[in-house]
Amino acid sequence: MITAIVLIKTSVDRIPEIAESIAALDSVSEVFSVTGTYDLIAMVRVARHDDLADVIPGRISRIAGVEATDTHVAFRTYSQHDLEAAFAIGLDS
Repeated sequence: MITAIVLIKTSVDRIPEIAESIAALDSVSEVFSVTGTYDLIAMVRVARHDDLADVIPGRISRIAGVEATDTHVAFRTYSQHDLEAAFAIGLDS
């Protein structure tokens, strides 16, 4: 699984609607409304690297109100959730 973090600039008067449209896309797992230079951050998870082109410039960038994107592809994922699950293997609750 390939994870990309997509920083998104939008029309500020439409942030909630744009966030909902992005979140509705199949490969998008979360969308965060944030402060700072960007308005939204989307987590995109795909099976193949080539699929990123279909999702980010192909769908996210074409949503009305999306002005710009800046994409960062993760090399490796570290997650507290993953660590807890690994340590819980074989334990009965």
